[in-house]
Amino acid sequence: MSTLTQHGSRLGETREELDLPATGAGFEPGRARGAEARALLDRDGAVILDGLPREPDSLVLAAAEVLGTRLSRLYPVRERGSDRGDHIALHNDSHHIAVDVHGRTTRLRDPDEDYVLLQVVRQAEAGAASVIVDGYRALDAIRDAHPDLWNFLTTVDVDFYGAWDPVRGVPTTPQVCRHVEWTRAGRRIVRANQGARPVWRGQAVHEAWAQRQEAMLDLFADLRATIAAGAPRVRLNDGEILFLDNYRCWHGRDPHDTPRLVNIMTVRTTDAM
Repeated sequence: MSTLTQHGSRLGETREELDLPATGAGFEPGRARGAEARALLDRDGAVILDGLPREPDSLVLAAAEVLGTRLSRLYPVRERGSDRGDHIALHNDSHHIAVDVHGRTTRLRDPDEDYVLLQVVRQAEAGAASVIVDGYRALDAIRDAHPDLWNFLTTVDVDFYGAWDPVRGVPTTPQVCRHVEWTRAGRRIVRANQGARPVWRGQAVHEAWAQRQEAMLDLFADLRATIAAGAPRVRLNDGEILFLDNYRCWHGRDPHDTPRLVNIMTVRTTDAM
């Protein structure tokens, strides 16, 4: 388990000690609707929509309004409510979860979900601010400051949810991928979460090899924590929808101690392949 996952950050470390220049990757998305929202999403990777009812159907309407005929598949809306919530580190949303429904394999989630929508139904009284980071900008800074890490992120397969098994119902079958990949059409995917682990390679070579991979994963986690610490906080109002390019942006959330309720929906578009 990385230091970041256990404690949220490494006490006393600064951006200079981590050798990461100021990236400006964290940002507050603009607020817009319609064609303007589509333009902001394409330009920045994120936009905030308001003026829609606080109900699950609003996520479907927002996806159609912004993405139009680019929509390929909508996944089920997930309601998330809690009386309190811990800090959520920077991540993006994508799982491969398949279940058997009356003898037929059905995907509930898909690793190619390329946009995510989150509507705040009831915001916490305090805290719970969102953090949005442009992963493209962050990875460009990492490429220049940490070429070894960049090489790892772009060339080494990991078990992306290995540390979560069997937490949150993630299946035992590894989801093997690289942190940075490109679609056939050239669209860049930048992934991040707290659950990545080395892919098992066999006992004879595993120990030393895995230690090197764990060191790279820990460094990447600490750099994300550094970026998140310097990013602006964005407090969503009741009813507002945060619309994210899931291939480009990472998001997180500050802790809260009062009830909060959100609806989340991921979608897949014709741009995902």
